[in-house]
Amino acid sequence: MKIGFIGLGKMGYNMVHRLLKSNHEIVIWNRSAKSIKELEELGVECAASIEDMVDRLPSRKVIWLMVPAGKPVDENLDILLALLKKNDIIVDGGNSYWRETQQRAEKAQQKDMFFIDCGTSGGVWGLQNGYSLMYGGNKEAADYIEPIIKSLAPEKGYVYCGVSGTGHMVKMVHNGIEYGMMQSYAEGFEILQKAPYDIDLTKVADAWQYGSVVRSWLLELAVNALREDPKLEQLQDYVSDSGEGRWTVQTAIDFDVPAHVITASLFTRFQSRQDASFAMKMLAALRNQFGGHAVKTKE
Repeated sequence: MKIGFIGLGKMGYNMVHRLLKSNHEIVIWNRSAKSIKELEELGVECAASIEDMVDRLPSRKVIWLMVPAGKPVDENLDILLALLKKNDIIVDGGNSYWRETQQRAEKAQQKDMFFIDCGTSGGVWGLQNGYSLMYGGNKEAADYIEPIIKSLAPEKGYVYCGVSGTGHMVKMVHNGIEYGMMQSYAEGFEILQKAPYDIDLTKVADAWQYGSVVRSWLLELAVNALREDPKLEQLQDYVSDSGEGRWTVQTAIDFDVPAHVITASLFTRFQSRQDASFAMKMLAALRNQFGGHAVKTKE
């Protein structure tokens, strides 16, 4: 197929590379000229503008967006809806909130166009291993872009989830589960690290990959991290979040689902960013007030 591609961040750049390996034709547009020049040398068509990109595509145009969630998606969508025609397809491959996706799909439908939401997992390893793809939207339009989906995903690594919003919802929950798994590994390794024994965490994590119930790709990545820095001395204990965990917790609240582990893992990330916790100071003060328990004061 020949498609347009907007957004050449860490994942978008590698996705274009993977599509080229399957002989798809790609017309790209990106704000960063550096990424464009690198891909141009590999045979990618580089457009001077979004309008130019659209003009270079054949009839029944397909545009893949790989831009940050929120305003960037809406800005690009508004531009594309003014340029595209009936039955053309826009794919949002980023981590958008599923409720916003539903609104965008309705907006496209009003112009007789299709908006496909595609949750994309695989990170920086996707070029090598393929991307796990979870997508939703109009079934006919989803089937039309299947050659692109098959090229990006490993065998059996993609799933059509249903109506608009389902792809991004499934990816959101996927990331919420990921939060909980990561937190569990982190806590377990900290227990081992603080034990009164000289336990080689790298060897333990490596052994767990073979036959263990807790084996996973995340554990494999933990082994990589520990081999590079066995005591993780080069890292600060600060953990960011990119939004999907928050959306998962909010959705759980909306659906009356008790998501204890995912919620706790999200709040732990918040706690990691505190230089000093007023809440912990208040706890210490209260214990001292009612029970006379010792407190540590600043010198």
